Formats: sequence, C-alpha cells, structure tokens
Amino acid sequence: MSCSNLTLWVSLSPPSRSQPNPFRLLPQRSPLHNPPPRTSSRSSLHSPIQCSLRELRERINTVKNTHKITEAMKLVAAAKVRRAQEAVISGRPFAENLLRVLYDISEQLQFEDIDVPLTNVRPVKKVALLVVTGNQGLCGGFNNAVLKKAETRMLELESLGLDYTVISVGKKGNAYFKRRPGVLVDRFLEWEGFPTVKDAHVIADNAFSLFVSEEVDKVELVYTKFVSLIKSDPVIRTLLPLSPVGRICDANGNCVDAVEDEFFRLTSKEGKLAVERDSVRMNRDGLKPLMQFEQDPVQILDSMMPLYLNSQILRVLQESLASELSARMNAMKTATDNAVELKKTLSVAYNRKRQTKITGEILEITTGAEALS
Repeated sequence: MSCSNLTLWVSLSPPSRSQPNPFRLLPQRSPLHNPPPRTSSRSSLHSPIQCSLRELRERINTVKNTHKITEAMKLVAAAKVRRAQEAVISGRPFAENLLRVLYDISEQLQFEDIDVPLTNVRPVKKVALLVVTGNQGLCGGFNNAVLKKAETRMLELESLGLDYTVISVGKKGNAYFKRRPGVLVDRFLEWEGFPTVKDAHVIADNAFSLFVSEEVDKVELVYTKFVSLIKSDPVIRTLLPLSPVGRICDANGNCVDAVEDEFFRLTSKEGKLAVERDSVRMNRDGLKPLMQFEQDPVQILDSMMPLYLNSQILRVLQESLASELSARMNAMKTATDNAVELKKTLSVAYNRKRQTKITGEILEITTGAEALS
C-alpha cells in the first residue's frame, strides 16, 4: 500500500476511542501554535512589509513629509492656474478676431498688386516646427505628449520627403533636443514665469526671419491646447503663411478654435480646495463684407502682421502654461492621494507589528511567572 493510500485510509476511517491508535506517534500541533492567517485576495496581491518598527516609523515620517510637499505644490499650481486660464480665455477672442480681420483684408485685396510676405504660399520644401514645452517637471505626461507629437510630425515630414528644422521653446524641450544630435535645431529659446509680449516678440522674430528669408516655406506650431482643468490636447497648426480660411487650423486643415471654454473658479468646500466650472460661449459672428480703408492697405497690413505674429505666439505660450499648471496640479493631487494611502498601509503594518511584539512580551512574562510558581 502506498503512502498516499495509507494517508487516505487514515483520514477516512479513524480508529474508535476505545481502540488504541497506532498512529499516535505522528507529531501533533501545539495548542499554542496559531495557524497562519488567511489573507484576502486583495492583500495577497501585495508582498508583506518586512521591516522593523524603527524602519517603519522612519518610512511613515518620510511619507508624511512627502505628503506635505505634494500638497503644497498642488495648492501653488492651483493658485497659478487661475491666473493662467484667465489670460487664455481673455486673449482668445482678440487673437481669433485679428486673424479674421487679416483674412478679410487680404481677401478683398487679392486682385490688387500688393506684396504681403506673410501670406505668400510657396511650394513647401522645408518646414520649421516651433515646439513649445514647459520649463519644469513634475507635471505628469505634459512634456512627453508635446515631444511625442513633434516626433510624429517629423516622421510624417520625412515620409513626404520634406526637410525640417526645429525652434525649441522651453527648458524641457531644449534638454530633450540637445540629446538628439540627429535633429536639426535652429534656436533654443526659454521664457520664465508668466509669458509676456516681450517673450512672444523674441520668438516671433525668429519665425519671421526664417520665413521671410525663404529658409523655410512653412512654420508650424506644436504646443498643448488648454481645453479644461483635466484635459489638454497637443496640437499642430500652421502659423505661416497666414491661414487662407480665416481660422486657426491644424496641419490637416481642421479648425482648432475653441467654440466653448470652461472657466474655473477655485473655492473652498468643507475646508478643502474645490473647483467650480462655468461655460463661456465664444462669439463667432462674421465680419462685414464692405470695408473702407482710410490709409494705404499696405501700411495697414504691415502694421498688423507683427501684431498677428506676437498675438498668436503669446496665445500659444499662455495655453501651454495653463496646460502645464493644470497637469502639475493633477499630478500632485494624485501623488498626495497615493501618499495618504501609503501612510495608512504603513500605519496598519506598524500597529500590527507593534501589537505582535507586545503580545509576545506578555506571553513571555506570563510563562516565566507560571514557571516560577
């Protein structure tokens, strides 16, 4: 008879109490021995924390300090994103209406012998990509999304047999392209704090010089469009030549104008930061078909073209900053929640280990007292 059959026979047919059990020599489980507790399916997915009490206390203190830092960074980003979104929403109507005015003027003057350099459409041989990234990290996948969009556009241009050059704006983008020697970068530009007209003017001058000198035939913007506090979309749209449809369009001709904006108001609810949302409908009224020029149309266009470039670049910087701050606020909120959850897990492990140690000490004292008595 095999061992397995013997074990089965013993388990199925135990001897009676009156008869002696021939298998009493098997080791018996001590009554003081506790069986291992059954872990739930959720706790079995995580490995047990094997640390001493001192190490657990140090880890809990570290998590508490991290929680304070992420909470502070979340509040700072929430305070800044309010100002950034106000700048985005207040600046959009001006930039969009200015673009429509320029288009309307150029459309009415298309049969006249007027040379406007920024509206000249040439056969595209080389494209300049103006990539706008953030200056800091700790904002989730904000910078990676923009750079991935730029890389995708570069592959598309290479597949079409077109050359390209990059104008990098932002410290994160500069650091990324400096590690890519195979990418031709024309300029590395930076800006600090909230974008100003001066910052936009410096960037617009570089794009203007490349296009007017015919070094490039097209200038495209790669940036993050601010949609809402929890959503930002990396987009590509044409900056130069001037859009022939009077709208802000992407590289595929799709309109990226905002029809309805979400306006956020930061409030306090039950002692914590809260966000209220309001919708702002953007007007889309067309321009009047008849226009009279008091000055020479060439002078009007020459004075409005720099304004167009500066306003579009400033708008892009504002939207990128608002997207970066909202991404940082969401990332720090997630980090804060994770720190709270980790602190709870470590506290439970610490209390269990401490209780186990106390119970063991009580048992030792009790056993010693019984032995002496």
